[in-house]
Amino acid sequence: MPTQLQIARTGVISDEVKFVAEVENVDAELIREELSAGRVVIPANRLHLETNLKPAGIGRIFTTKVNANIGTSSVRSSVEVEIEKMQAALSVGADAIMDLSTGGNLDKTREQLLAQCPVPFGTVPIYQVIEGREVEDIDIKTILGIIEKQAGQGVDFFTIHAGVLREHLRLLEGRVAGIVSRGGALLAKWMLHHNRQNPFYEMFDDLCDIMSQFDICFSLGDGFRPGAIADATDEAQIAELRTLGELTQRAQEKGCQVMVEGPGHVPFDQIRHNMEIQQEICSDAPFYVLGPLVTDIAPGYDHITAAIGGTAAATYGASFLCYVTPKEHLGLPDADDVRAGVVATKIAAHAGDVARGLKGAAERDRRLSIARANLDWEAHLAESLDPQTAERMHIEACKEIGAGRPSSADYCSMCGKAWCSVRINKEIREAARSEDPANV
Repeated sequence: MPTQLQIARTGVISDEVKFVAEVENVDAELIREELSAGRVVIPANRLHLETNLKPAGIGRIFTTKVNANIGTSSVRSSVEVEIEKMQAALSVGADAIMDLSTGGNLDKTREQLLAQCPVPFGTVPIYQVIEGREVEDIDIKTILGIIEKQAGQGVDFFTIHAGVLREHLRLLEGRVAGIVSRGGALLAKWMLHHNRQNPFYEMFDDLCDIMSQFDICFSLGDGFRPGAIADATDEAQIAELRTLGELTQRAQEKGCQVMVEGPGHVPFDQIRHNMEIQQEICSDAPFYVLGPLVTDIAPGYDHITAAIGGTAAATYGASFLCYVTPKEHLGLPDADDVRAGVVATKIAAHAGDVARGLKGAAERDRRLSIARANLDWEAHLAESLDPQTAERMHIEACKEIGAGRPSSADYCSMCGKAWCSVRINKEIREAARSEDPANV
């Protein structure tokens, strides 16, 4: 059965393309052309489509998408908690979910999450490959077996760290943070122990065969992503990126959809270059970035540092932003952390869409601004990114000023009645209309 990429290259518009076209308000033929060229992906495992998946498009012709990472650890493992975190992410607009579980029953966790996940769902298969075994004991048969099992559960995209090559390891000397990617570090350890090439690179064609069978999208992982701004855009990162460019072409030739992962920690002034060099090397395959975080000094606030970088990334070339929570670098996030991370990253994605002039991106901003100017609190709150939080804050403010009903308030507690510029502007407009001869 042909993949979405193969269908598009025959000139046919698939049902999935039609669905995305309606959601995004983008011409279906344009989507087919971009999908055929490898500039758009629609991660949609055939098995997930048969249950509850609503296909989503990732690429520069669409709104910038946001992914939320969830998952258990060896310290804390509860399927119920992970479901709660997933629901929190979806409630504030996450466009995709990744299960990065490393503790508990991984198969059961993935099965139950997928059963309730209507958006594209991703994993990092090597996390399960090392379950119950030492890194040195990993072999190709085990890797392929795990990937086939997860494919059969309905996973829509896999992070595969196939670009971390043995000859690249010498380029890490002098790095401040070394390898911060778990997958990248595990593979580096395996290569050093066996004095062999990356097994994912060696068996890449076999991976393509499995993924094309289920139409799973590659998310080519950046195992050498910088984990400190001092390491950004170094030789190791760019060497891996060049390998990812090669693998992008190989996977597409085998009929597989591909997106490419990127940094990481990057100073603000280097973000545009990072986006542009990826587009050049990887032939405009959709770029999926973590942040990027623009400074290293904000533990507890890294959802903000990531949102700053994410806005620039979305402006200059990224199609997909992986969220960062306030607990990044500190611990496993809970549902509140997940929610905060998604909201911050959705703001970044939307701000990037507005900045690059994406058609229709600023319409919601205009509607909210009109409602704000008219003191129409109901519409003001409804148009907000997080109505639940906005409404809670507004109700609290109305209590301070003694307003009977929040929707009837004509000023807030920030300025008070006499100082409220919005209220004064409304009075000015009404006075101007009453003095206009045309209204007499």
